[in-house]
Formats: sequence, structure tokens, C-alpha cells
Amino acid sequence: MIIDLRSDTVTQPTAAMLEAMMKAPLGDDVFGDDPTVNALQERIAAITGKEAALFMPSGTQSNLCALMAHCERGDEYLVGQNAHTYRYEGGGAAVLGSIQPQPLAQNSSGEMALSDIEAAIKPIDCHFARTRLLALENTWNGQPMSLAYLEQATRLAKKRGLATHLDGARLFNAAVAQVADGDVFASVRKIVDNFDSVSVCFSKGLGAPVGSAFCGSRDLINRAHRWRKVLGGGLRQSGLLAAAALHALDHHVERLADDHALAQRLAQGLQGIPGLNVRSAKTNIVFVDVTDQRGPALLEDLKNNGVLATGLIGLRFVTHMGVDAKGIDHAVACIRRFMLGQIGQSSLNAGHSSVY
Repeated sequence: MIIDLRSDTVTQPTAAMLEAMMKAPLGDDVFGDDPTVNALQERIAAITGKEAALFMPSGTQSNLCALMAHCERGDEYLVGQNAHTYRYEGGGAAVLGSIQPQPLAQNSSGEMALSDIEAAIKPIDCHFARTRLLALENTWNGQPMSLAYLEQATRLAKKRGLATHLDGARLFNAAVAQVADGDVFASVRKIVDNFDSVSVCFSKGLGAPVGSAFCGSRDLINRAHRWRKVLGGGLRQSGLLAAAALHALDHHVERLADDHALAQRLAQGLQGIPGLNVRSAKTNIVFVDVTDQRGPALLEDLKNNGVLATGLIGLRFVTHMGVDAKGIDHAVACIRRFMLGQIGQSSLNAGHSSVY
């Protein structure tokens, strides 16, 4: 069996989710008459406190439609140097939207200095792109951004006439990590109330097979709707997919705390192993730096022992609903054995869970 810690996108639908998908009433969403899609859009708009929402095939398309709805050709958006919308989405804003990104340095929490944001806003002058939008991301490398920073940054943007967008691919992870009174949806609202729009992903920690949503004002959603069509995102009987997202909202939100606990179990298990620098988990992602350049070899050894991870920016391990404590303990044991020089093949216990 495989312990797949590459991403929370590898989850597969539960039996209950598949049943919900098969029972979903369907229509043609391009005509706007798929009842399940409409129900999902109303539900996620209500959860995020926005006027409307639009179901999207992917988070990348959702963020791109957001940028193109907020900005016109020749406009500019301010974004973190390592933000997903700038670095990992194929340059879509520039290539397809003719929107100039203005990347800014970020600290270890993903924050851009307020002074840098202020300084990057261009004067109204024909020589410059028009600065129209501030884009932030939450969670950031698995860390929930502080509410205080979100409030300060969006307040600054509003003061300077900028719109604000949140890439909330793992918004619900942030909300679960910061929930104070047991109401996760109230925690979601507290985060997104600072923003004009938000993109939410259903196919990561929430465990749906496909889909994201873009939420904002009705006028903004109407503009995004056209861009979704232009970008090829108009789907037909997409209620099959929307039903999975609705099921996830009903059944998979509070259980994100279990993923967070497993990430903590992994981080704690790796603490103190010579040659590893563990960036402790706040939600469901653990980053590990291998200080002696053995990272690629460690990834290969893990793969040979049934554990999958990624290594783009340090080793990354992501917990999700397809992983259990036994799988995490097996991963820790494999890493410990490799780092201590006891490299060898090991067998997986029959009890290890797998989704892939």
C-alpha cells in the first residue's frame, strides 16, 4: 500500500460522496439551470458572506477569472514573490489577461511589508500600469495568516483605492486552525470579510474530486462568468461535481482538525533527527529541509518504501483524509532510518491506509 503525502489533492471520493454525486439532480450549467451547481454557488456565497459565487473546474482558473474580473488590460496586481497566483499558475494573468504582476518580497509567514505595498502602488500617470488589486494567500505554506495582518493589508489597499482578492485554496484549513468558538464557518467569514473576493478549493483538504469557487459581488461574478466561458470553463451537467463539493461542505470541514493533528504527529516525530530542519505544522503541511543535500535520495528511498512526498521547496508532506496515524508513523520510521544511515527496504503493515 502507498502512503501518499504529496498533496491533499490525491484524495478520492468516499462512498457517501459518490452516492451523493449519483443522486444529484442535473441540468445544463452553461444555461444556468443545473440545480445542484446553483445550490452549491448559493451555499458557498452564504458561507463566505459574498453576494454570489461561480463554480470553477480548478483553483487556477478561479484565481485567473478573479484577476481578469478585477483588472483590465494594462492593469497591475500586487502579489507575493512566491504566491501561487504569481509563481505556480503558468503566468496566466500576464499571458491571457494582459495584467502585469508586481511581485513583492514576503517574510516567512507570507506577509508583504505594508511599506512595500504602499511604495509599489503606481501614480496615475500614462507611464505606469494602473495598480488595481492586492492579492494575498491563506493558508501560506500551511500557515494561517494572522487576522491582524489581513485587516491591516486590506485596509491599506482600500485606502489607496485597490480591490482585494484572497487565494483561499486552503481557506477552511486556516479557519479550522483559528476557530475560537467552535463555529468554523464564522471563522471563515472573519477571514474573508476583509476581501472583495475569495477563491475556495474543494479538491484539497475537503476531499472533493474536482472544483473550486470564486465568490464576490454579483457584478464581479457576472464579469468572471464571461471570462470562465472564454477560458473554456463552462461545463454542462456539472452538478455531478458540485454534489461532491456540497457533500464536502456538509461532512468534511470540521474533520480537517484530524489532518492538522496528523501533521503535528509527523512534525514531532521528525524533530531531533540529525540533518533535518523541520518547519512545524500549523495546519496540514509539513516542510522539511535536508541540510546535507540528501533530499532527492531520501525522496527516492521513501518511494521505495511506499511513501510519496514532493521536493520543490524543501521536502513537503501533506496530510489528508486518506492518511492515518499508522501511515504517518511508517513515514517517520522510514525517514529516521534513512537519515541515520540504516537504509533498507521495509514492508508496509497491512493496516496502513491508502487512497492512491
